[in-house]
Amino acid sequence: MPTLTEEAVAQPQLTNEEIARYSRHLLLPEVGLEGQKKLKAAKVLCVGAGGLGAPLAYYLAAAGIGTLGLVDFDKVDESNLQRQIIHSTKDVGRPKIDSAAEKLQALNPYMKIVKHETMLTSTNALDIIKEYDIVADGTDNFPTRYLVNDACVLSGKPNAYASIFRFEGQASVFATEEGPCYRCLYPEPPPPGLVPSCAEGGVLGILPGLLGVIQATEVIKLILGKGDPLIGRLLLVDSLGMKFRELKLRKNADCPVCGTHPTVTKLIDYQQFCGIHPEEPKAATVQNGIPQITPKELKQRLDSGENIFVLDVREPHEYQIVNIGAPLIPLGELPNRVNELDPNREIVVHCKSGVRSQRAAEFLQKSGFRNVSNLAGGILAWATDVDPKLPKY
Repeated sequence: MPTLTEEAVAQPQLTNEEIARYSRHLLLPEVGLEGQKKLKAAKVLCVGAGGLGAPLAYYLAAAGIGTLGLVDFDKVDESNLQRQIIHSTKDVGRPKIDSAAEKLQALNPYMKIVKHETMLTSTNALDIIKEYDIVADGTDNFPTRYLVNDACVLSGKPNAYASIFRFEGQASVFATEEGPCYRCLYPEPPPPGLVPSCAEGGVLGILPGLLGVIQATEVIKLILGKGDPLIGRLLLVDSLGMKFRELKLRKNADCPVCGTHPTVTKLIDYQQFCGIHPEEPKAATVQNGIPQITPKELKQRLDSGENIFVLDVREPHEYQIVNIGAPLIPLGELPNRVNELDPNREIVVHCKSGVRSQRAAEFLQKSGFRNVSNLAGGILAWATDVDPKLPKY
């Protein structure tokens, strides 16, 4: 299995305090004093300080990684606290990178933390990654996953990968010399909007802890050069059934990044690669042919007695959390229930944030409905701009 270069594992000495701290490691023949020195010498970059990054960074810090880099530019939101255990209630509104660094330094004052408070981009990724031995990808979107993968392949740095959704997750180690990369598994990204984000689809709070710990385990194994890492293997985790399955992965000789004749030799525009185009200005009144209506405008028109049919396309369990009294037809049921709607009546569609309702409005428009609008920002915007007493989720 791969090991770090001799230069990367130049072994610093452990102080008496560190020997006491890591004594349970030192008792393991597979780690021992030399292994702990390797951990202290190692430099690991965690991309993201959220759901996966929180447990990942916490356990790497506890294990004695000498230098831990953090890449994040987001702020702590109250909805993060259900799973991002490195942050606490008092951190709401703070930059995640500051909150995380504070907790990590408090846990292990013997380590060095390097903060990269920035979005990882094609411009800065190689410069940031080159300073580290291993990259752990804790991101939650496809453009950044492809960016991290390509940057790791081009830099020759292993990529400890994981992803999560609802009750399921997956993990692997990509971009090693002998193993496949993320593109070998997923040559093409899914169409934009096909895979809901955690904010849209939800996630079991414990799941990123489970997958983040798996990532941390893989990082430590790579540093120590021990065990059988997830190279050429994709671990699939089903938390509801508590089942673990494994798929064998092979390096694709035709892979455009790690194949025998690569065509991607520098970082590209990953937003464009994933089919994501720059967002229209917020003031835009039409998106992809669908008029956008603000919550205040809809409220005024309803109050004035206009004959508008408001349609909620969320899921029943979301409707139970909060609703504005609109009839409910979940997006997945809409094609089979479209005959319940009057094509001659003006329809305003809403969901949680405006993403699913936009898709529903586009479907209705293609189905012959000529007067369909999307509620911009969904019920979250309604709760902000019209009725602040409503809960947000």
